[in-house]
Amino acid sequence: MLDRDALAQAFKDAAAAFGGIDVLEYSPVGTFGSTALTAPTETEPSQVEFEMNFQLYGAMAAAQAVLPAMREVGAGALLHTTGAGSITPDPRVANVNAAAALRNWAINLHNELAGTGIQAAHVGIDVSIGTSILPRLPTAQPEEISPVYWALHATHRDEAERVFRGVCRSGWRRCPRLGG
Repeated sequence: MLDRDALAQAFKDAAAAFGGIDVLEYSPVGTFGSTALTAPTETEPSQVEFEMNFQLYGAMAAAQAVLPAMREVGAGALLHTTGAGSITPDPRVANVNAAAALRNWAINLHNELAGTGIQAAHVGIDVSIGTSILPRLPTAQPEEISPVYWALHATHRDEAERVFRGVCRSGWRRCPRLGG
């Protein structure tokens, strides 16, 4: 994600090995042990710059690497993932909430590609996957979340976004519905 040339080469290699790329699922996640989560007043521009490079610019590079071939055949899917902060900002993770830029870009890409046979969409994941990284944040397992991606790819190709929200837990401040 940070080495965009290597990312583009990896997609070229994958397309050559597998005869093309039908679906791009872009969901970068950092290492929370090395990423300092910061509140808005504690966030330095360099921390947001890192997140923009990691999340938004990596997604743009990945899409640019696969989109020409998808346009050529008039089919494909570009699914971009962010965490809950792009849907409902959480001040505990203000620097990581820069993912909202990726959400906006993915929805704009969806609108631009409408009618081309290529699906572009955003998946917001409003839980921690596996183990909670923040107090009172619901968790889910990958197999609980994956149907959201399949639905966007297989049956809801006209939708620009789906959000996976966890099961309501005691003390959780947002008790949203499950699924999207």
